[in-house]
Amino acid sequence: MTFFVTAIGTDSGKSLVSAILTEALKADYWKPVQAGLPTDTETVSSLVKNSITKFHPETHLLKLPASPHAAAKFEHLHIQLDDFVLPETKNDIVIEGAGGLLVPLNDEDFVIDIAVELKAPVILVANLYLGSINHTLLSIDFLKRNNIPVKGIIFNGESNPESERIIEKHSGFKVLLRLPKLGLINKEVVEYWADELLLNWYD
Repeated sequence: MTFFVTAIGTDSGKSLVSAILTEALKADYWKPVQAGLPTDTETVSSLVKNSITKFHPETHLLKLPASPHAAAKFEHLHIQLDDFVLPETKNDIVIEGAGGLLVPLNDEDFVIDIAVELKAPVILVANLYLGSINHTLLSIDFLKRNNIPVKGIIFNGESNPESERIIEKHSGFKVLLRLPKLGLINKEVVEYWADELLLNWYD
């Protein structure tokens, strides 16, 4: 299986969630397009404890911390959807997107189109802040209208039960994990939340 981790926006916690998923499933990890340094592959690899996971190189590794289409243009490159081919492995793969669903890869395609192209069910990371209900429900509406398969949603940040309730009600998506705001993030913390995730994963 492949799973595509996307979010309602930038800095929603995709890399942390990807590390937790990778550790829980003992899956491989792949970030197809990276814009800016340090890389998310470096971050996730520093948080994963198991020895089974392989970290596959980025298809596009761009220097400028910007939208992929802008970062590519800065380097006189053009990103195309058919650039993205699943790494060869017999293991499951956790794929981490860049930014939110509608971050552009080029003038026509968006990050979420990588998930569609690779037939990878989506895991949506929704961080909790003032305005996140709107951003989350807009993302959910897009996924539903485009018939994009969704494995579930992960809430990230200081708990807001009312926000979570209304999002859960209108999405109908399974909540895979409620991840609190974490002060310390290391391999042991990721391993703990990986075990918590597995309690909901197979229901």
